[in-house]
Amino acid sequence: MPAISVKGDEMPASPIRKLTPYAEKAKREGKHVYHLNIGQPDIETPQLMLDAIRNIDFKVWAYTPSEGTESYRRKLAGYYNTLGYDINPDDILVTNGGSEALSFAMQTCINPGEEIIIPEPFYANYNSFTRSAGVNVIPILSHIDQGFALPPIADFEAAITPNTRAIAICNPNNPTGYLYSREEMEALRDLCLKHDLFLLVDEAYREFCYDGREFISPMQLDGLEQHTVVVDTVSKRYSACGARLGCLITKNRELWNAALKFAQARLSPPAVAQIAAEAAIDTPQTYFDAVKKEYTFRRDTLVAGLNAIKGVYTPNPGGAFYVVARLPVDNADKFCQWMLEHFSYENQTVMMAPASGFYSTPEAGKNEVRLAYVLNVNDLKRALLCLEQGLATYPGRL
Repeated sequence: MPAISVKGDEMPASPIRKLTPYAEKAKREGKHVYHLNIGQPDIETPQLMLDAIRNIDFKVWAYTPSEGTESYRRKLAGYYNTLGYDINPDDILVTNGGSEALSFAMQTCINPGEEIIIPEPFYANYNSFTRSAGVNVIPILSHIDQGFALPPIADFEAAITPNTRAIAICNPNNPTGYLYSREEMEALRDLCLKHDLFLLVDEAYREFCYDGREFISPMQLDGLEQHTVVVDTVSKRYSACGARLGCLITKNRELWNAALKFAQARLSPPAVAQIAAEAAIDTPQTYFDAVKKEYTFRRDTLVAGLNAIKGVYTPNPGGAFYVVARLPVDNADKFCQWMLEHFSYENQTVMMAPASGFYSTPEAGKNEVRLAYVLNVNDLKRALLCLEQGLATYPGRL
């Protein structure tokens, strides 16, 4: 039998989805599974977006331009410019989800064998995108006891080598929910300018910042015009994960033109999703105000509930809709599987994402999990009760 490729063999499994077979088996056994493992909100998609799909009247479902339709990019540029990004439609490349934008960014900014510095824990699929591109991740460890704040800039500078091409962050952060401050973003800017590095920023959770905290994009900072690549998606902003539509934004024309060639190779982004997303840009602010209020309520419920469980600790995140919690267990991967395979409380259990998959450093995050507060508060409270009961009976509890 022919052997599969080394790259295929080394591609990491998703910590978010790898336990799905156990969850499906639990459901077949009649258990109710609370899915806190994945960022799939139960928030309703804006009606404008759904109506745009229902009202489609084209006769031929055709390819769109590889860079995305002009009308969508023009309207999208208007949205970003209300945030102070000062871009034009030709700075935007529409992609098949934020994932494709990240993949294009990795491949256009960094050569195989070169390095990208990423503070960890980081979105698990960064490991997959870098592996696909042949890029080496240099992790800089952030710590739960410091709330997963940006590690000292001296740590980044010490990691820079002649092979370093970029620094990447997710802001607000997935999986930790940490929101980077203006001072932290300016420090990253200064470092990238000093060493002539690209700054890749995943802004999928831009709309979800809490407690009146300020969101800062490198697009709003002077000096980074040729160094910045922003990645975005409609998945989280409009609770439209199934649309699979994102974009790459850069003012660097050489970089944009290179990314376009990758986009041309995959032909085009989805037509229907662009129609829906273009309509969604007119979503009133009241929608986002209500969503932010709901997520704040959920965050407060989950954080307070977790920290009330003996031996559990999680910081209070400033954005996104995730927390990383430290559990009193020997191994979070084993515990998460055990919760699905062997545990139930009143015929219910919880699916979580083991945090080890969000780290690149071996053994890091071994007793941590990521939880997404994407369910209503009543479900979150029931999930917390299940988790507390599970921890009380887990044979590997510390």
